[in-house]
Amino acid sequence: MYRIILFLFLIGSLSDAFAQSSHKQRQLERQKKALMEQIREMSALRSQQAQERKSLSSQIEEISEKINARTQLIRLTNHQANLLNQQIKENQSQITTLKDELASLKKSYAAVIAQSYKTHSPRSRWLFLLSSDNFAQGYKRLRYIQQYAQYRKKQAVEIQQKSTLLQQLTDSLSLQYQYQQNILEENQREQNRLSQEKKQQETLVASIKKKEGEYATEIRKKQAQANKIDREIDRLIRLAIAEANAKKAKSAKGKNVSSTTGKVSDRTFDLTPEGQALSSDFEANKGKLIWPIERGYKSQGFGTYDDPVYPDLKHYNNGISLVAPKGADARCVFNGEVSAIISVPGGNKAVQVRHGNFITIYYNLIEVFVTKGQKVFTKTPLGKIFTDSEGKTEMKFFVYKNTNKLNPEHWIRE
Repeated sequence: MYRIILFLFLIGSLSDAFAQSSHKQRQLERQKKALMEQIREMSALRSQQAQERKSLSSQIEEISEKINARTQLIRLTNHQANLLNQQIKENQSQITTLKDELASLKKSYAAVIAQSYKTHSPRSRWLFLLSSDNFAQGYKRLRYIQQYAQYRKKQAVEIQQKSTLLQQLTDSLSLQYQYQQNILEENQREQNRLSQEKKQQETLVASIKKKEGEYATEIRKKQAQANKIDREIDRLIRLAIAEANAKKAKSAKGKNVSSTTGKVSDRTFDLTPEGQALSSDFEANKGKLIWPIERGYKSQGFGTYDDPVYPDLKHYNNGISLVAPKGADARCVFNGEVSAIISVPGGNKAVQVRHGNFITIYYNLIEVFVTKGQKVFTKTPLGKIFTDSEGKTEMKFFVYKNTNKLNPEHWIRE
């Protein structure tokens, strides 16, 4: 009985291990497919742009984007290979253990069968029972014969179960070897592509350094424009806070009700119950918000990053940059209200949408479809994204809580 329980526990443990390993592999496979789709999208959208019209900074950005995506893909593939290698070793160990146990079990069963034939033929069993001294002894001998037969059956079942499990593990191992080979071949192809792209990058960097002044001018121009956008966004968020708090205070005064227990900060929304509910809904959807574009890919993430030509030079992105097909619209990621339409001098337009004390901003629009104060909903088109002279259609997306910058990558779906 103990061996049967132990065997069932072993099967359960193996099933759990397989389920966990398979779940991890499926997660990695989904992430890998998303990255491969991003690389394909990147190549398709970039091919729409005339190469000869691209500025030096755009050319280096493009190749750097490819290298970053390809590096992430290789890292995921390596993770898959390592996980699979660990699973193969575990399976090999389990197969060895099962083979030993099965051999021992079969040997023991063979000995039991041989002994049974020698001493427990029908005639021997009858003699064994009839030679009992009394009824009680005869009953005990009968129970012994029955239990002995049950034991033989249990051994036969256990041998069959272990043989089945051994075959399953062997088949699984064969599939894992094939999967591992496919992953290694795929990884090698990606490594070759990465090597080619890095050579292209090195060639491009060398040519850019010969035109250092032109590249530096482009970078300064982009940084100045980014700083101007950030200042305007900060100003308009403060203005939205001031307007909302003043409106609430006026409403509370008209009703002869105190709106707050203390002084309201000019950096924090003084929320109404409705605003608080909307804010809570927005926060509950962290990591689940839709993308602000229907198709495209992330060209630059949030935070500080190195310049691809001069690594000592640092850049900072307050949001994320997304590349979309030409003619694409920006779409609202969650229910809210348009709190501002931003027009940056020397730049394009942006739509600011308030969700309680959260704000999402969609910048680089050539045309705006909404007005200030308008209620908007998830997927509401907000405006058409600008396509520059190089054919690049790129939008910047920001997320704020009051005046605090947040990483949009933590809020939208993977």
